[in-house]
Amino acid sequence: MYFADNLKFLRIRRRKSQMDLAAELELTRTTLSGYEKNVQPPFKVLIRISEYFNISLDALIKYRLEALSEFQLSQIEKGFDVDITGNKLRLLTISVDSKGEENIEMVPIKAHAGYTNSYGDLDFIASLPKFKLPFLPQNRTYRSFQIKGDSMLPIKEGAWVTCSFVEDWTGIKDGKACIIVTKDDGIIFKLVYKQQKQSHFLLVSSNREYSPYKMPLTQIQEIWQFETVNSFEYSE
Repeated sequence: MYFADNLKFLRIRRRKSQMDLAAELELTRTTLSGYEKNVQPPFKVLIRISEYFNISLDALIKYRLEALSEFQLSQIEKGFDVDITGNKLRLLTISVDSKGEENIEMVPIKAHAGYTNSYGDLDFIASLPKFKLPFLPQNRTYRSFQIKGDSMLPIKEGAWVTCSFVEDWTGIKDGKACIIVTKDDGIIFKLVYKQQKQSHFLLVSSNREYSPYKMPLTQIQEIWQFETVNSFEYSE
C-alpha cells in the first residue's frame, strides 16, 4: 500500500506545506504528519483526501504515484474507469528509469498469463525486463510483447513486437495490427476492425488459415498498436 508516500507526494506536487494542507483538510498538522508516516487514517478522512486531490481511493492506496509521468497523473485525475467503448482514459502502470523516463517493458510468452492478471500491478511491471528505443516518438508509452503462434505471418512465433498504448479505442483505424490484452483469451496479436455497433471488434489474422472472429469490448483490458518488430533475442 502506498497511501503515506502518495499523500506526501501529492502535497508537495500541490506546493502545500503540512500546515496549509492540514488546515484545508480540517486536520491538525501533527495528524497529517502521522498519515505521511504510515499512520492509518479513518475511512472518512481517506474519502476527504481522495476528494481534495481528485484521486480515486483505489489509485491513492494501490499505486505509487511518484513513479508515474505527469501525463499518467492527469489520467488518474480525469478518472480512468473503462467503459465498453474504451473512450475513458484509464490508468496505465509503467516503470521509469533513474532519470524519470519511461522504460519499454518486455512481456515474454512465459509472462503472458501473469500479465493478463497483473498488468496493473506496479511490482509485476517493475519485474519485467526493460530496454529503450531512442528513435521512437517520446510522447507515447511503449511495451514489447513476444508473439505466440503463427497467425500473423510473416511475423513468426517468438518474435518481439513493440507497440504503443492506445488510450481511445474508437480512434483505431481498421486493419491496424494490435496487441489485445483480454480477460479470458490471453494476449492476442491481430488486425483490428471496428464493427458498426461498437460492441465488439473483428479480429483478423494475416495468415489466412485462421478465421476472423469477434471480440466483445467488455473482454478487452488493454490495446497496444504495432510500431516495430525487434531483431534482438531474449532468453530467461
